[in-house]
Amino acid sequence: MELKNKVVLITGSTRGIGQAMALAFAKAGAKVIINGRHEQLSDEFKAILDSENAEYQYLSADLAQTDLKEFAKKAWDLYGKIDVLINNAGINRDKMLIGMREADFDQVINLDLRVPFFLTKAIIKKMNKERSGVVINMSSIVGLHGNAGQANYAAAKAGLVGFTKAAAREAAMRNIRVNAIAPGMINTDMTAELSDRVKKNILEQIPLTRLGEANEVAETAIFLAQNDYITGQTIVVDGGMTM
Repeated sequence: MELKNKVVLITGSTRGIGQAMALAFAKAGAKVIINGRHEQLSDEFKAILDSENAEYQYLSADLAQTDLKEFAKKAWDLYGKIDVLINNAGINRDKMLIGMREADFDQVINLDLRVPFFLTKAIIKKMNKERSGVVINMSSIVGLHGNAGQANYAAAKAGLVGFTKAAAREAAMRNIRVNAIAPGMINTDMTAELSDRVKKNILEQIPLTRLGEANEVAETAIFLAQNDYITGQTIVVDGGMTM
């Protein structure tokens, strides 16, 4: 897929990996629909986008509490189409299993799994008529291998892998591809909060001996959007941590 003038919707794209993907697609010439919970984009992010002469729209919505059919319609109507949907918005509510509250489980499952399911459903209905489109679901290595204290997050991200495979089989007949990305430890605001001791322990498990960068995940999303013969796959971006 040639990305110039293609329309890309990225949920949860005001910071971290989502922001890096928004910038990467904009640099590739795509029209990017950025989503976040705040009413407006930060001046800093606007300045970065404007410096790249990016074409973008901002669609404010807390997807955990939004009518996803209405959100999908608003997003589609901004440019009259969506060529690439990236389900990136997510949260974590980490606790050991025996101390995890029902709300901790429900909130993570809702935003990290339920929202991608119903938003993809709404967008693919429209993509079907175009007989073209790409969906990329942001999973995690935690969804592939589990992690103590993240039973809710692991369940949601593992669910995304299964959902990706099933949706890919259904969508292929309409020339729509569905893939997932499973990042490992990426240098974001979340990992910046880790103690030096925890970071040291993590780095000892990574053969490439460093954290990944958000732009390296973004490059993978660009690749999946452009390669017309990959579908139903989960691409791991983790420096060899889980090989």
